[in-house]
Amino acid sequence: MSTTRDWLLDDSPKSRLQANAGRSYRMALALVRNPLAVVGALIILLLILTAAFAPWIAPESPVGQNLSQRLLPPSADHWMGTDELGRDIFSRVVYGARITLLIVALVAVISAPLGLVIGAISGYFGGWVDKVLMGLTDMFLSMPKLILALAFVAALGPGIENAIIAIAITAWPAYARIARAETITFRNSEFIAAVRLVGASHTRIITRHVLPLCTSSMIVRVTLDMAGIILTAAGLGFLGLGAQPPLPEWGAMISRGRTFILDQWWVATMPGFAIITVSLGFCFLGDGLRDVLDPKQGGEK
Repeated sequence: MSTTRDWLLDDSPKSRLQANAGRSYRMALALVRNPLAVVGALIILLLILTAAFAPWIAPESPVGQNLSQRLLPPSADHWMGTDELGRDIFSRVVYGARITLLIVALVAVISAPLGLVIGAISGYFGGWVDKVLMGLTDMFLSMPKLILALAFVAALGPGIENAIIAIAITAWPAYARIARAETITFRNSEFIAAVRLVGASHTRIITRHVLPLCTSSMIVRVTLDMAGIILTAAGLGFLGLGAQPPLPEWGAMISRGRTFILDQWWVATMPGFAIITVSLGFCFLGDGLRDVLDPKQGGEK
């Protein structure tokens, strides 16, 4: 065991594999030392496991109705109570984890690479390319995300697919700004000049050298933005523009439960608690990743 640890922590790695493994090991150690990051990672892990094993965790169908058991309070039979149609809220919250994870994953997969590429191209070439791309980026940034997402969903039509597209369209500009700022700092550096001298094309320089250097900052920003993505998706669902009934989307569940908020508080409170918990998990994990992946932040602390 100690031999493996010594190999990972060797200050003079003898191969790229050893260097990458050692770097990952040091990052993991730094994350473990951050209690909030560990809590956040556990919450995200719980979300993933809940989504993966929802059919085995949920005691009942998330869409099955039983009007004879409508609006029952939390009990041993129904841990989170039942809603106005007699559906088990715990089962719906469990299956709602799948929808939340789907939205978060797809928005991140669409918006982060798009923003990364646009920002890297803008920062690398500068000039009129930078002005055009950053002008477009500023136009999107000038409007609140939720309002812009509402406009796109209203144009595309309600539905979970259109909600994902709308959120992704509103999320990419922040990533483009970060990638541009990172690229500007090293586009005139010596190693970029050396790569040009050996005949590398602009495309190769951007894909093989610029984009990897921007990745760490992008990972931190994406993780921190997950909470905002979840809240935006819940907002669209609350307004009836996201996932449509009978899908157990947490925002839509809160919207249906607001009618009973005074007497049957659990109908809206339980999915709201799920949103808060998962959002905090992403914030805690993102803050820990920022300390690990951003040396400047770590040095300031």
